[in-house]
Amino acid sequence: MTDGQGRYKVLVTDEVDPEGLALLRVVPEIEVIERPTRPLPELLKEIAEYDALIGRSATRISRELLDAGSRLKVIGRAGVGVDNVDLERATELGIAVINAPGGNTVSVAEIVFGVLVSHLRHIHVAIESMRAGEWRRSQLGGAELRGRTMVIVGLGRIGSEVARRGRAYGVRLVGYDPYVAASRFDELGVERVEDFSQALDMADVLTLHVPLTSETTGMIGAAELTRLGPRAILMNFARGGIVDEDALLNVLQSGGLGAAMLDTFSVEPLAKDHPLRGLPNVLLTPHLGASTAEAQKNVALEACAAVRDALVTGDLSAALNASGVAGAGLGEIRPLLQLAERLGRLARALLPSGLSALELRYSGPRAAAARPLLLSALQGAMQNVVDHRMINLVNAQHVAAERGIETAWTHVSSQNEIGEEIELRVEAGARSLRVGGALLGESHGRITRIGAFRVDIAPRGTLLVMRNRDVPGVIGRVGTLLGEAGVNIAEYHQARLQAGGEALAAVQIDGSLPTEVLEQLVALPELVDAKQVEME
Repeated sequence: MTDGQGRYKVLVTDEVDPEGLALLRVVPEIEVIERPTRPLPELLKEIAEYDALIGRSATRISRELLDAGSRLKVIGRAGVGVDNVDLERATELGIAVINAPGGNTVSVAEIVFGVLVSHLRHIHVAIESMRAGEWRRSQLGGAELRGRTMVIVGLGRIGSEVARRGRAYGVRLVGYDPYVAASRFDELGVERVEDFSQALDMADVLTLHVPLTSETTGMIGAAELTRLGPRAILMNFARGGIVDEDALLNVLQSGGLGAAMLDTFSVEPLAKDHPLRGLPNVLLTPHLGASTAEAQKNVALEACAAVRDALVTGDLSAALNASGVAGAGLGEIRPLLQLAERLGRLARALLPSGLSALELRYSGPRAAAARPLLLSALQGAMQNVVDHRMINLVNAQHVAAERGIETAWTHVSSQNEIGEEIELRVEAGARSLRVGGALLGESHGRITRIGAFRVDIAPRGTLLVMRNRDVPGVIGRVGTLLGEAGVNIAEYHQARLQAGGEALAAVQIDGSLPTEVLEQLVALPELVDAKQVEME
């Protein structure tokens, strides 16, 4: 849905680099409105006008704001962390949440070592002493970083970049990340430790590079800080809230920890009178990790490009909350996704209401495609039937689970002459139905199965699915009736299991069939039933 003029409206609520916004402004279908530092009451009044919102950390995307954004399809975060977004509610509503995980990687990794070396060599103190007219050479002798053990918690993009730079400094690299394969540790030259307590025991420097989640909130508390010991250095350039700041203050004051370097805090900006500010063994920076011209440009370009693609082409591969979809190369499998969605529509239309289960089987070379195809089939099966604001790849699984619809998918690796194949098995109460389709070439989708019948018809426009007795003259009578009603037939496929038994016709027509014409079809003596399915 656009603004009535065929355009998507994008609201920018924080300062975002103009080069990123330019990617949106050159697209005729997109209108960009910049309203930085907008108070929440004003946002609530106008958010219903917009299809997308792009911001940074200053704008809190709350449940209240998301509920008010009845047109919202995409939230773009020009940065890494999305703890200012109610991710759960966005997912429930089918709103894709997109961040820019790669844009600030180098900037954050560089500041980690900049601050660490400044501490070890007392550079910051030396600079201030020189400004004061002092010459404290003998008092400011420092220490080398080389030879120390640096424990990296989180080996994602930033943690990996820290490891690469750590090698250049000659440190011993140890990593803790239970969600990263052992091969990744080997690739980076990082010792893998599976026990977090062991990692703490080994650390001369502990640097945190994990997102703020329910699992990581407060992961560095009193027990962990005590375990680090009086010679260790703690660094948090990730997100505020990972470190228990009260516990950190206590252990620093008691001498139980060597030093701490913090760029992020539980509450920002940090209070002017916060006691951490006054400790000599603490280096604090005001959330500067991504504050470089290069990083701001990169995150803006990354986030805006992903928002553009999500709006214009429906590509949700960058969405954080599209489970099993992110990074799946959705652009490459778009024809398959469309076929799966239309098979879902077809199955739903041919079964009574009350969908209870949907199972997808994908045969083809792309294993990662099976999960997105299931979501797309669910989208088609539930669209305009389930009472929900919007159903898409973001929330299809959630909506299905909410309604007790069982789902499953399988992948069969194959390459055959038919092409890639999709088969759905759909249940509604005591009834079940199989429908199938194939992608011939790169974009030529066909419906190949309806129930027990093999068919061959394009999943486009309006599809008439008719069951009839296999007797002479049926096709002629159907064609005559449609012709007299001014309905043009694009494709007609008649299938049967045996001569004289039941047959099935799949007929693609131009436009929708008026109700009275459908009733006339059903009244033909040879027809058992007829259903009209809108495929687009």
